[in-house]
Amino acid sequence: MVTFRKQPDFLQTVLGSFKECSRSALLAFAALSASVIAPGVALAESPLEALRNYNQRVEWEDNFQSTVESLQAMKSGAPTLSPETANHIAVAIDQYSRIVQMGGWGTVSTEGRPIRIGARDKRVVELRQRLMASGDLEQTAGMSNTFDSYVDAGLRRFQLRHGLIPDGVLGQGTIEALNIPAQVRLRQLETNLVRLRSMSGFLGDRYVMVNIPAAEIEAVENGQVRSRHTAVVGKIDRQTPILTSKIYELNFNPYWTVPVSIIRKDLIPKMKEDPQYLQKNDIRILDWNSGDELSWQQIDWNTDEATKYRFRQDPGKINSLGSVRINFHNKHQVYLHDTPSKSLFGSDYRFHSSGCVRVQNVRELVTWLLQSTTPDWNRARVDEVIRTGAREDVKLKSTIPLYMTYVTAWANSDGVVHFREDIYNRDDLYSAAPVDTQARL
Repeated sequence: MVTFRKQPDFLQTVLGSFKECSRSALLAFAALSASVIAPGVALAESPLEALRNYNQRVEWEDNFQSTVESLQAMKSGAPTLSPETANHIAVAIDQYSRIVQMGGWGTVSTEGRPIRIGARDKRVVELRQRLMASGDLEQTAGMSNTFDSYVDAGLRRFQLRHGLIPDGVLGQGTIEALNIPAQVRLRQLETNLVRLRSMSGFLGDRYVMVNIPAAEIEAVENGQVRSRHTAVVGKIDRQTPILTSKIYELNFNPYWTVPVSIIRKDLIPKMKEDPQYLQKNDIRILDWNSGDELSWQQIDWNTDEATKYRFRQDPGKINSLGSVRINFHNKHQVYLHDTPSKSLFGSDYRFHSSGCVRVQNVRELVTWLLQSTTPDWNRARVDEVIRTGAREDVKLKSTIPLYMTYVTAWANSDGVVHFREDIYNRDDLYSAAPVDTQARL
């Protein structure tokens, strides 16, 4: 059995599909048996149809393991940023240029319910043609209107390459990604080739890379990804900045000082709705100069008076920074941190923060940061200090480079080409495109 370290939700989804197919196969077989034992009973399908459907579902079951293995193999150990990435993109540009020259690819109809393995639908033929054009499905897969295991594997592969939840369901978000024209994808590759060439030098033996459009973090050591982490990054109107810095400190069980921008945009409106908001969220009001604590009644919430004070959230389970904050020097007052809102990591749209970056499985990243620079720390000690809830600040004995980047298209050595949504509209992909191709990126 293949073991997934980074995709537990995906594996559960795939296993659910597998179990569903198994149940369906048994039902089909039961129907076939019933037609033999009690031929007088009217059935919805003939014995021949039941046998064909049963054999088809056995085929899905037999191919489940190979599907999982092929999807797992797509997760390359090579980092997104490397001296070779620009060359891999150049190869992908040649590939997509040929696709464009041959007329691109067709679209999949947006009408109809979401469909998945086992369905029969005319859109499956469109889906097969689209997946074949981009290399996600073998050219020999045929043009049946049945959503079989080969289409399922091809669609999941496409979803993984485009940062979507690989659930094998042809839903609205997946259709939108499928229908982005080939010439737009080509232009996206060309745009990112320029970006990555400017970053193709030596990045360090060990570094952390945050890819904002992918909402993903890589911890890289000696040219290999030691761990990947799903992230939550800034909203469109509160963007995570692009920057280069160095990680120098960790705060365990931290206080959170609410930034002035959040006081103005979020905290004041919430206090108008519910005067108990600060108390419910363990947030104290402090005078910046004296450190004295104030009550919420001492502030006029109909003005910006609150921005003159310090709002500090106590450590704990509901603290917005979670169990640890990762500090690096920057003028934007942003940082990497844990979060109590774990459910956001399970979405394929992870642009919810006010500019800072939330890290899934943050303890793994923190342990990696500490082990190479501060050897007296290990995972057991990290777990223990978080468990106790004690405040502790740890300076790294040597800093670690951090790159917060904006990469919406890249390729790896295996020829797998990845695309992500241009969430901050920095690619300018449609300025020269026909109006009728302006699909949502």
